[in-house]
Amino acid sequence: MLEQHITSRQNERVKTAAKLRSGRQRAKQGRFLIDGARQILRAVEAKIEIAEAFVCREFVNSPEQESAAKSLRDSAQSFSTISPEVYAKVAFGDVDDGVVAVAHTPERQLSQLTLPPRPLVAVLEGLEKPGNVGAILRTADAAGFDAVFVADGQTDLFNPNTIRASLGTVFAASVYATTIAEALEQFRALQLPIIAARPEAQRIYTEVDFCEGAAIVLGSEAAGLSPAWDGANVQAVRLPMHGIADSLNVAATAAVLFYEAVRQRSD
Repeated sequence: MLEQHITSRQNERVKTAAKLRSGRQRAKQGRFLIDGARQILRAVEAKIEIAEAFVCREFVNSPEQESAAKSLRDSAQSFSTISPEVYAKVAFGDVDDGVVAVAHTPERQLSQLTLPPRPLVAVLEGLEKPGNVGAILRTADAAGFDAVFVADGQTDLFNPNTIRASLGTVFAASVYATTIAEALEQFRALQLPIIAARPEAQRIYTEVDFCEGAAIVLGSEAAGLSPAWDGANVQAVRLPMHGIADSLNVAATAAVLFYEAVRQRSD
């Protein structure tokens, strides 16, 4: 394993890593950045391949940070200690855990997906805000969902804000970037009920049955759901709105629907 100490912000490896703040560079390099001890530990646990590790010893103080630094030393293909000035260049926002990793983007194929009987699946269509995607991934993980499909997403799964908002749950092997057509094909094959969240729907979300499994579909706050989810096999539901707002944040809507599904299945 290559190991060195870097003090220059002009170091080529540092500059190449810093470029991964850009979605275009993430796509070009086939790599992405992971900031924060908890997220790094979850990535390593999920067997995400770590290409490079940068550790600033001045900021590594807690047991969790020490554990992340050790995991990076053990798993990364190259490991560098860096100065605080270099850390400021590669770290994201106000994260100050002292650990940053460059990971290879995992390739996940839907053909690898195995679902249990009566699965619960979340589908996020066209969501453009990485923070919302991350928050929904975190909720799906907490609710015990079997898979999440990010269909025709307007932000890549490994945007730093998505990783951060998801608390690293984005690294789960059950999270897939797909097209709408691929998602629909899966649901037809499984004969899985499809429940779409639409503000204009007639049915209240508590009036549908989640007990036989479901694909719960949520669209972007700006555009809503596409006509792909207008079929006769799709049940549209809404949450009651009693104030002047006509809809909830999509992450809040997801939390309500996910836990209603869990509640019904636990009764």
